[in-house]
Amino acid sequence: MRAEMPYDVVIGLEVHVQLLTASKLFCGCSTKFGLPPNTATCPVCIGMPGTLPVMSRRAYELALKAALALDCKIARFTKWDRKNYYYPDLPKNYQISQYDLPLSSDGFLPIGDPQGRIEPKRVGIIRVHLEEDAGKSMHDEAAGKADSRIDLNRTGTPLLEIVTRPDLRSPAEAKTFLTELKLLLNYLGVSDCNMQEGSLRVDANVNLHVHAPEGKAPTPLVEVKNMNSFRAVERALAHEAPRLYQVWLETGRRLGEVPKETRGWDETRQATWPQRSKEESSDYRYFPDPDLVPVTVTEEQIEQVRGSLGELPAAIRTRLEQTYGLSPYDSDVLVSQGRGLVDYYEALARKVGDGKTASNWVQQDVLRLLNEQQITIEKYPVSIDSLAGLIGKCTAGQLETSRAREVLARMIAAGSSADEAIAAMGIQQVDESELVTLGRELLASNAKVLAEIRAGNLKGVGWLIGQAKKRNPNVHANRFREICLELAREECIVDGG
Repeated sequence: MRAEMPYDVVIGLEVHVQLLTASKLFCGCSTKFGLPPNTATCPVCIGMPGTLPVMSRRAYELALKAALALDCKIARFTKWDRKNYYYPDLPKNYQISQYDLPLSSDGFLPIGDPQGRIEPKRVGIIRVHLEEDAGKSMHDEAAGKADSRIDLNRTGTPLLEIVTRPDLRSPAEAKTFLTELKLLLNYLGVSDCNMQEGSLRVDANVNLHVHAPEGKAPTPLVEVKNMNSFRAVERALAHEAPRLYQVWLETGRRLGEVPKETRGWDETRQATWPQRSKEESSDYRYFPDPDLVPVTVTEEQIEQVRGSLGELPAAIRTRLEQTYGLSPYDSDVLVSQGRGLVDYYEALARKVGDGKTASNWVQQDVLRLLNEQQITIEKYPVSIDSLAGLIGKCTAGQLETSRAREVLARMIAAGSSADEAIAAMGIQQVDESELVTLGRELLASNAKVLAEIRAGNLKGVGWLIGQAKKRNPNVHANRFREICLELAREECIVDGG
């Protein structure tokens, strides 16, 4: 049994998500990834004197959509603020964000794990608000020159900042939350959440409540940055908790002298490293942006956006389980692949008439090809009708599942139907009478196997199936097994050897 830890881990996340807009938040520059450095800029986003920003309606609508899906309270009146700090990739020396009147607040996201590794819970959302991104500093220490270059293409890109309450209690919960949030935003069409392209970035705030004799003693807060995957977030937090506990042991009652800290995650060393002391909100000298008017939204507009949300992942999981009899694990696997795969599965399940069988084929065969070829379900080469027809042949006993998978491979390679693939492979259905005759012959000539079957030892049935397939590769193993068991009970079959 795992020993109880001498502390509780307390985690809150700040997630920055790039919105799926064609242009930036306050100007018309492109947000396309991979453009040559400093080519997607204009006087507005690089802060030239005399320029005036204009808010993107599309960005606001996407932010509103995400906030409603997270069950947030929507502010009818919100304004823009300047967050002041100096950094080379911030050309205006301030970032346009929202401070005291954010777009939304007080939401939640339910999380759980069908495999039972974490307890289901609601993770509170403090706020969801809009802000613009900064540029990108490109450091060249690895080449030995120690040069830094600035690419301002990202400057002004619309970001959604999602700030959770400190409700997460383990690195595994943090990873599960991020996975569920990414899935939700993908279903909404709010963001592609591509971490490799910087479309989703995570900062984790963590501290410990140490079990001390005088009660639970909180350690100072640490913010961990530079995590480029959900697994990296999990690993960084798993590293940081015992490190913080060691700091607590070393400082003892002088813990109040330890400042809040921002640390970076080093994936190579699998360790965090100190960057700077953590800033307070007062350090940024927020004040209302004088160049942007406040934003108001009506109840009718909110309801219109709410009506466009569609069915969300949690609701889809529940429906798949209730409608098709799937386990929570199966429904989670299907839903996590996206709406397109869910639609494919449901159409297949309706045609096959068996939700579990359809799920097995989608998970084991369809997903294998999608992952191998790195394609989406829209490019899967076998139609729903064709796959349903193949599965139907298995259900009717005309094909074994293993043989049907060979047929499916032929269908994919040749772009043919199930019947065409079966004909090309020379597969023929064996007549029932032939199976009975073959079974009688094998049982009559193998007295030991016959006796074992009659005594309840069925291991020899596999040998019989193997012998039958040597004579005719088209023998259906399951049906032949059933026939042999039926024949073995007949008194007329005696030792012929």
